[in-house]
Amino acid sequence: MTNPATPKRQFRAMWIATVQDLDWPNSTDEAASKAQFIHELDYAVSKNMNAVIVQVRPTADAFWPSPYEPWSGYLTGVRGKDPGWDPLAFMVDAAHARNLEFHAWFNPFRVSMPASSPTSTEAGGDIDKLAPGAPLRQHPDWAVVYPVGVPTQTRLYYNPGIPEVRDFVAKAIMDAVDRYDIDGVQFDDYYYPYPTNNQDFGDDATFARYGAGFADRADWRRHNIDVFIQQMHDDIHAAKPWVRFGVSPFGIWRNDTSDPLGSATAGTESYGANYADTRLWVKSGWIDYVAPQIYWNIGFTVADYAVLTAWWSDVVAGTNVDLYIGQANYKQGAAGQGPPWFDPAEISRHLTFNEAYPEVKGDIFFREQIVEQDPVGSTTRLVADHYSHPALIQPNDLVPAKPLLFPVVLGSSRLDTGAVTLRWRPTVSGQGPFGPVTSYAVYRFDGLTGPGACGLADGQHLIASQRAAGTGVQSWTDTTAQSGHEYTYYVTALDREWNESAASPPGFVGRHA
Repeated sequence: MTNPATPKRQFRAMWIATVQDLDWPNSTDEAASKAQFIHELDYAVSKNMNAVIVQVRPTADAFWPSPYEPWSGYLTGVRGKDPGWDPLAFMVDAAHARNLEFHAWFNPFRVSMPASSPTSTEAGGDIDKLAPGAPLRQHPDWAVVYPVGVPTQTRLYYNPGIPEVRDFVAKAIMDAVDRYDIDGVQFDDYYYPYPTNNQDFGDDATFARYGAGFADRADWRRHNIDVFIQQMHDDIHAAKPWVRFGVSPFGIWRNDTSDPLGSATAGTESYGANYADTRLWVKSGWIDYVAPQIYWNIGFTVADYAVLTAWWSDVVAGTNVDLYIGQANYKQGAAGQGPPWFDPAEISRHLTFNEAYPEVKGDIFFREQIVEQDPVGSTTRLVADHYSHPALIQPNDLVPAKPLLFPVVLGSSRLDTGAVTLRWRPTVSGQGPFGPVTSYAVYRFDGLTGPGACGLADGQHLIASQRAAGTGVQSWTDTTAQSGHEYTYYVTALDREWNESAASPPGFVGRHA
């Protein structure tokens, strides 16, 4: 019998936000930026996470040398300035070296953030403050200026109602998909902006031109986003079928008072606020995973975490769409939050609750620096309760798997500390659907014993996963092994879609060197 408290397959990730340099980069120096990012990846590994979601296009800009949009000002402090290196290439390689999946997070239609002060480097709603060569300078008719918070603050959006805009945004994003070895593409909750001060989105002329056949403008706006999501799904999978396309919407699709298919909640609805019909996207198979931002505590009357997790589980049931839950670490210990968020066990309780819903395949935590700050000890608690062992990511069922040959353990040696170095010969001819073996998983059992019928079925004995280092003999050191203990090790091979081979023949380690 498997233990639900130690799952073998579970998506575990953090969002790394770059907008306004929230999580990264906090420096304009290349060496400092690289060191900070490596630190954040090493932190993720130390907490037994297996993926990062990194914002690489926060405001119609780029963290790579894009031929379509300017360099992000968050890299250098100047919009459009070349930082002199390729951050996306570096980040992907650094993540993969640690066997972390790298999901590139794109904001499709937001072009600028509000200028909060006269000296701000943000463009706000002023096209003339965008980088030279920014697309809106050539196509000001693509822009909508929208207020943010207070009337004196504005930001720019691409107008999703214009077909040329949707095509351009898709092309800008696909440039990163085509050129970099990313594992996933993710959009968050911003499509049309959240309503502010009862201001409508200024698309009268666009609706008049393109809205034929739609009596209701809201339906037309949803149609625009539906078309864009379907287009991105098709483009991504045509180019690289192994790249997963996911969205992280606001946690409420619709309340059941608006639609009997909705959740028993009473909050803002993404269906009408952002014109995002995320339930349709799941049911239509236009996305590979959905990560709703269920940023409320268990028992919250307006939007109960338990109610929404159950609702989303029902939505994905019977589909090929994986469900990950977006967790609100930023609320733990924050001023103005209710008592549950000052309890270090709140998010841990969320993960315990998830265990009753097999449709929930993992969690994503918002956001890296807050997770690392460990407010009220919340990170320490959730890791101790749920991430005591590593976990592998679920295979993508939409991609056909090919058999993988198991590795062969060649030997082991003990160090003076008691640690064990294990060596194995990699799979010779086993191929995954889109390339060779990508990584290996290592399992350890106490004593000179076999795994039994269920020994490899959950994560109780999974001790590590490691990126493949070329095609030669591989090695890994078990620093937690102790002198005077006998161990049996098994190694499996995994392809880039996390399909797993059978276990290797056992490798035995005696009590002493």
